[in-house]
Amino acid sequence: MRESFTLYELQRIIGAAIEQFLSKPVWVSAEVAEIKLNASGHCYLELVERDKESASGKAAKAQSRAVIWKSHYLRLAAKFESATGRALSAGMKILVEVAVNHHPVYGLSLQISDIDPTYTLGDIERQREITIAQLKADGVWDMNREVAIPRVVQRVAVISSATAAGYQDFMQEIARTAYRIETTLFEATMQGAGSEQSIADALTAIAEREEEFDAVAIIRGGGSTTDLECFNAYLTALCVAQFPLPVLTGIGHDKDVSIVDMVAAVPLKTPTAVAAWICNTAEHFDGELEYAAVVLRESCHKVTQAAAARLDNYTEQLRQFSKMSLVRQREKLEGYAMLVENFAPQRLLKLGFAVARTASKVIRTTADVEVGESITIEVADGNLRAKIVDKDGKES
Repeated sequence: MRESFTLYELQRIIGAAIEQFLSKPVWVSAEVAEIKLNASGHCYLELVERDKESASGKAAKAQSRAVIWKSHYLRLAAKFESATGRALSAGMKILVEVAVNHHPVYGLSLQISDIDPTYTLGDIERQREITIAQLKADGVWDMNREVAIPRVVQRVAVISSATAAGYQDFMQEIARTAYRIETTLFEATMQGAGSEQSIADALTAIAEREEEFDAVAIIRGGGSTTDLECFNAYLTALCVAQFPLPVLTGIGHDKDVSIVDMVAAVPLKTPTAVAAWICNTAEHFDGELEYAAVVLRESCHKVTQAAAARLDNYTEQLRQFSKMSLVRQREKLEGYAMLVENFAPQRLLKLGFAVARTASKVIRTTADVEVGESITIEVADGNLRAKIVDKDGKES
C-alpha cells in the first residue's frame, strides 16, 4: 500500500520544514502589488517579483501574501514616510524583514516586522534617472525650455482640478493685478491612478487650440511626495517637454524637484508663485513702456533743443544774408539811379538837346513831318512852337 498523508499532515510537514530552515526573520525584496489597510489597523499586502524575461516584463515570477500587524504598522509607516517622503503604496519596491509562517488553512504568509526605506529610495532614484535618461535619449529634454516666452503672458491655459485649493490661490492672485489676464481651465486629475493620462489629455486639448494661448500653467497645491508621483512619470514629462507653448509649473512642493519641473520652461514652487510670475510679466512690460516713454520724451527734448539752436543759427545767418543782399540791391539801385539821372531827358535838354513833337508823336526822322506842319519843340526851360518850312533843303 502506498504511503500517503492527509492534507493536514502535509501542511504540518511543510510548516515544520519552514520552522526548521527559516526559524529566524529574513530580509526579502519585492514589489508591492496590492496594499490594504484594514479597519482593525492591520495592513495586508500582496508582494510580487516580476519576471523581466516575460513578454510584458510584468508577469509574476513569485507571489506571496504579507501582513504588518497593527502593533508594527504605525511605527513602520511613519518610519518609511519620514525617510522617503512617500506613503507605502502599490508599485513600490521594498526591502522588508519578514517572519515566514505557514498555516494549514491559510497557507504561506509573511509577517513584516521591519522595513528598510533606503532600498525604496534607491529604487525611486533609479527610476528617476531612467526616466531622465530616456527623455534625453528621445531628444526632448531641452525642448520646452527653448520655446520663446512672450514678454507679456496674458492668455493662460490652466491645468488643475477646479476644486483644488491651489487653483483657488492661483485665481485669487490673478484677481489682484490691475492687468487683464485671461485664464481657461482644463480640468485634470492631479494625483493618484489615471493622473498621468489625465494631464496628458489636458495638454493634448490645449495643443489643439494652441493659437489661443501664450502659455500653460500646471498647478496643484501641496501634498505628499506620493501624491505628486505623476509628475515624475515618463508620460507626463514627455508631454510637457515637447509641448509647443512654454509650460509653467507650480506643483506646490519644496522638498523635491519633479522631472516635470526639470523639463518645464518656467518651474516655480507654488500656484501663487505662478500667478505672480504671470502678473509680473505685464507689470515689467508696463514699466519698460513707461521707461521708453521717458527716454523718448528726453530724446525729443534734446532734438528740439538742437533744432532750436540750429534755427537760431540759421536765423542769424539769414539776417546777415538779408542785410548783405539789401546792401547789394541798394548799390545796384543807386547805380541805376545814376544811369537814369545821367540819361534823363531834362539833363539832355540842359545840354542843348531838344525834343520835337507833332501833335501825336515824337519826331525822329524827316519822314515823321510834312512841310507846313506845326510842331512843338521842347527845350530845357520850356516849349517852342514852330512850323516846318523846309525838308531836306526843299521848300514847299
